[in-house]
Amino acid sequence: MSNEQHNQDFKASIQKALNDQVMRGALSRFADAYPTARKNAYEGVDIEALRSEIACAKGKNGENLDQLIQLFTENATKRGAKVYFAKTAEDANRYIANLAIEKKVKKIVKSKSMASEEIHLNDHLKKAGLIVNETDLGEWIIQLAGQKPSHMVMPAIHLSKEQVAGYFSKELKSDIPPDIPLMVQKARVELRTKFLEADMGISGANFAVAETGTIATVTNEGNARLTTTLPRVHVALVGIEKVINDFKEAANIIKALPKSATGQLITSYVTMVTGVTPTEVDGQVQDKELHIVLMDNGRSDMLKDPKFKQAWQCIRCASCLNVCPAYQMVGGHVYGHIYAGGIGAILTFFFNDPTDAEKPQNLCLGCGRCTEVCPGKIPIPDLILEMRRRMAQKKGIGLIPKAIFDLVANRKLMHSLLRVASIGQFPLTGGKPFIRHLPFFFSELTKERSLPAVAPKPFRDIAKEREKKNTGKKKRVNFYAGCLIDFVYPHIGTAVYDVLEHAGCEVYFPWEQACCGAPAKYMGDTDSQTRLAKQNVAAMEEGNPDYIVSACPTCTVAMMEDVVEVLKEDPAWHERAKKVAAKVRDFSALAEELGVKAPGKKKSLKGKFTYHDSCHYRRHLHLSDVPRKLLTEVAGMELVEMKDSDQCCGMAGSYLVKFPEISAPILQKKLDNIAATGSELVCVDCPGCVMQIAGGLDKRHSSVKIRHTAEILAEALRKG
Repeated sequence: MSNEQHNQDFKASIQKALNDQVMRGALSRFADAYPTARKNAYEGVDIEALRSEIACAKGKNGENLDQLIQLFTENATKRGAKVYFAKTAEDANRYIANLAIEKKVKKIVKSKSMASEEIHLNDHLKKAGLIVNETDLGEWIIQLAGQKPSHMVMPAIHLSKEQVAGYFSKELKSDIPPDIPLMVQKARVELRTKFLEADMGISGANFAVAETGTIATVTNEGNARLTTTLPRVHVALVGIEKVINDFKEAANIIKALPKSATGQLITSYVTMVTGVTPTEVDGQVQDKELHIVLMDNGRSDMLKDPKFKQAWQCIRCASCLNVCPAYQMVGGHVYGHIYAGGIGAILTFFFNDPTDAEKPQNLCLGCGRCTEVCPGKIPIPDLILEMRRRMAQKKGIGLIPKAIFDLVANRKLMHSLLRVASIGQFPLTGGKPFIRHLPFFFSELTKERSLPAVAPKPFRDIAKEREKKNTGKKKRVNFYAGCLIDFVYPHIGTAVYDVLEHAGCEVYFPWEQACCGAPAKYMGDTDSQTRLAKQNVAAMEEGNPDYIVSACPTCTVAMMEDVVEVLKEDPAWHERAKKVAAKVRDFSALAEELGVKAPGKKKSLKGKFTYHDSCHYRRHLHLSDVPRKLLTEVAGMELVEMKDSDQCCGMAGSYLVKFPEISAPILQKKLDNIAATGSELVCVDCPGCVMQIAGGLDKRHSSVKIRHTAEILAEALRKG
């Protein structure tokens, strides 16, 4: 299949998912309920300590994997189990199929196992002439539907009760109404017979304890216990990342898994299997056979990787999916292989084929909500970026993106073109601040939001005039504006100058500054990012400033962290980057540090506002409380918190260009939450979020205004 056809198929699968209102509704309802359920479930638990313990233990287990596998094998074997190490998916499939044939197995029951889905075990067993029945209710529904799981914990979450009733009616050859208790009862009766007739039971394991040779399943249905106890042969398929040291580690996983997966205090069943147990075969009591297949299938490669070994800390709770804005819009099937979401793309990269992860990894917005809730503290967005970087190194980023980044890295040419665009855009803007319609294949970009016009005068020209009055006798602040403030929202730059000058600083605009490099970083183009980092480090050294300030969180992170990281291989530039980074401040943080206060005794502004937390601002800079404090205490306004204030608005850098069809519904949720507050003003600290939300409000013809915190503070100081 050509790359173009692959792109078209991927886009088609996204559109199909977006058109599935049943799935969208189910995922939305769960996403709305999950944060509160999770919060309540963790009440009284030191969640950060628990997460740290799990991450640390899993990390150490990875370092000592060979010893743990050996210890587990010895202890399981001593208790009568047969342990087989499967290097590949083919090894695991072959062993289990051959075992079934050797033991004259005809019918097999399975409890939920993502590892078995990963290697397509059912298909392999069916080709060997075996009858395989899933017994987890969700997995059985998926099997009847001929589909794959759409979620690691809730495989059939995307289906309605009406759809399930249809599958049941077809399978049971009777008209089954969409009554959930009735359908559960019908399933129980149907599956009970399958348990009793089965010769082999296949389970997964949530963990395997090395010190005793124990395997364990954490479930909400009794099917796993029946699967592991009734048939005369039990096979447990266990990924080697599930091997842990002892029961103290097991207790932490049991504590975190249900709370993170579904917001439950604990699951209905925690089943431990240690060695063989008696069973009845043809009226005779005998020890049943227990075979434990420890499967690698790319896991050891992931563990050996200095970057991706962090993914070893995953306990497969799928909490990352539960909070992922993209997953909530498109579900799990668009991710292609078996595992969904950002973590799914990473697992697919190692467990299946890196090319299968190429398209799905682009679905990540990089918002970081997944990292906040992950019990293993896995920095999923960072690992996605590393995947992207490696793919770009291997295949390139494409001629068009490369040409764009070459242009961006040429500051003079880029800025000259933007100046020309400010004049040539009139046919699209009609002299208004928005582009409300774009022609041809660009039309999707303005379908759900308007785009901003390029400002007639860039901020760099405004700054040049203002700096004439500087004396050089006050604290010097170099302003890193970023592309949007410089060429689209110069009034935000003016507000930054007003506030910092009020605080007794002189602000300068280093002329040679260029794009912060974030777009290149998110495309995996390290070369362009490096060139831009050097340009900006050199520019920001100008005048040896006391502070370097940015009013864009993405730019702040780029200047504070990214320039240091991308220049680490060049000692001279690395030292310069570290010195620059040490002076970088976010605007609101610097305003607080400088003690900005309204000059008057009375609160200077009135009215209510709501606040949107940009992703970088909350999860990288951890500054969400700072602008709220400034806007209420300095500006004197009343805050009305919106629902999911920290959920991405859908801007996510170039995401609205790559996936406008996903970005748009994410934006609509944000606009609905803003409207529900009844506030006439929404404040943000990110010009990218201004662009996205302002465009959506304009498209809705809303009276709600959006303003940067700097604008509000500047107005308050003028009125104070």
